[in-house]
Amino acid sequence: MDKGVATGRKQIPVSVIIPTRNRPEVLKKTLITFGNQTAQAAEIIIIDGSEEFATKELICLHAFDIDGELIYLKAVELGAATQRNQGFALANFPFILFADDDVYLEPDCLHLLFQAMDDSPNVGGVSAMITNQKYLPMGKISSSLARLLLGKKLSSYAGKVIPPGWGMLPEDREDMPEVVEVEWLNLGATLYKKEALPNPPFQPHFKGYSIMEDITLSATVAKKWKLFNARTARIYHDSQPGDHKKNSFVLSRMELNNRHYLMTGILKRTSLKDYGRLIIFETFGVISALPRIASWKNLPGVLAGKAAAIYDIVAR
Repeated sequence: MDKGVATGRKQIPVSVIIPTRNRPEVLKKTLITFGNQTAQAAEIIIIDGSEEFATKELICLHAFDIDGELIYLKAVELGAATQRNQGFALANFPFILFADDDVYLEPDCLHLLFQAMDDSPNVGGVSAMITNQKYLPMGKISSSLARLLLGKKLSSYAGKVIPPGWGMLPEDREDMPEVVEVEWLNLGATLYKKEALPNPPFQPHFKGYSIMEDITLSATVAKKWKLFNARTARIYHDSQPGDHKKNSFVLSRMELNNRHYLMTGILKRTSLKDYGRLIIFETFGVISALPRIASWKNLPGVLAGKAAAIYDIVAR
């Protein structure tokens, strides 16, 4: 018997893909919210990069009131992007929901995402609104930077991708439509049409923490499809610390390498002016972080990482 029929909840043809590593308690909270959805995904695929067995035991011992199939697999290769690719290769349904292991969905989230996707044949992807990470009006310095990089002034930069690859969060106001067109989608909880995605979705360039793989993927999809944010499909992102976030050298090097890849390989911006924008943006990023005490401690690693990335770029 279809469990969705048994419980009276609608089951939708969605494959959920969740990469995880060493965070069973946080993943547990996330899966509970998937079990609370008014519309249930047909399958949820967990790709686990943990060294211990706690996550596997969690999946084996709990059903989480999930109507669809709950699939557990060990990661073949560690990394957010590579684990998502592994899950994508196994997905059986025409819609793919990429989700982090630390996002908590409100009960109607999946239903509203699927409804927004189903409203138009031209929609390639729809993201949920992260309630604790939203667009805020820019200050004078940030807005001046955005205007300089974009080459024009906008009343709002919400949902935009500003060259060389500065992704602005979507805006959340009661006077806005429930579904708003945007230029990029984060991967907190984002639904894509499978046919709109490249195969594999994430390129081998993205390793480890995979900074900016979300902008790169959505910018690729946006070449042929429209992207939207479903403002009333809401999640909370309980962002967790981890060893992958502690090495300032590795993160700094990855950030510049990946932004250059996005700028040149996806956005096709390769002029001297584009490289000037990249230099301005990276310099602003380092300087703006300095008022924080921790940033001074990390500054040598950040600068060394930028230098290593410049070498990587020139050596290619």
